[in-house]
Amino acid sequence: MQSKTKLKFRHELKYYVNYHQYYLIRQRLRFLLKLDAHANDRGEYHIRSIYFDDIENKALQEKQDGIENRHKYRIRMYNKNDKIIHFEKKIKRNTFIAKEKVSIPRKTLDKLLVNDYTILENEQTPLLQEVHYEMKNRMLRPKVIVDYVREAYVADTGNVRITFDKNLRTGLNKINPFDPSLYLVQALDDPFYILEVKYDEYIPNYIREALQLNGLQRQAASKYTICRKFIKENSWEDQ
Repeated sequence: MQSKTKLKFRHELKYYVNYHQYYLIRQRLRFLLKLDAHANDRGEYHIRSIYFDDIENKALQEKQDGIENRHKYRIRMYNKNDKIIHFEKKIKRNTFIAKEKVSIPRKTLDKLLVNDYTILENEQTPLLQEVHYEMKNRMLRPKVIVDYVREAYVADTGNVRITFDKNLRTGLNKINPFDPSLYLVQALDDPFYILEVKYDEYIPNYIREALQLNGLQRQAASKYTICRKFIKENSWEDQ
């Protein structure tokens, strides 16, 4: 089942960087780009997502198999509160990505976390209609918490967005982001960060020079896959 939203596809490049690389790139970007408007005084904000997958773990398997055209569903919130909660569908087509999203209230989140998709029965939003269909017919279910701190820089020219995702952690076998007993563990060896570069048609030369991407190796770097793999390898997930 597909929603009818008109999508805007963008380029997305991902890299692993160590602390030294992060520090050098960050110092150059701070003189050239603006910090994200939602960031705190350190230029950061917190992201916590709950990723969904179906009975066949389709999103996970397609990523691991290198399928170019795929999608995945997630619920995302910011700075550890429920003021803004989005249900999102991230779509990949070859080397391009797009995202659909819709705001949901806390009560909808709570219902979906216990697999009660009936709360979506009367939804008019195409994305939530699609989620209802997937949960009912393909047993789409919440699978894992993905938690990290993001440092973000933006440039109007080229609609460029550059982010460093730090302290990637997962919630093991818990999927409620507001569970008071939630215990998060490190899912990616420190001090590696994930550098993401998103843009429309092009990256301006002054930004490309600051990034020096030629010295970095492009990676798949799916935070969802990293966290699922970590849980499986540490025997916290039944397969």
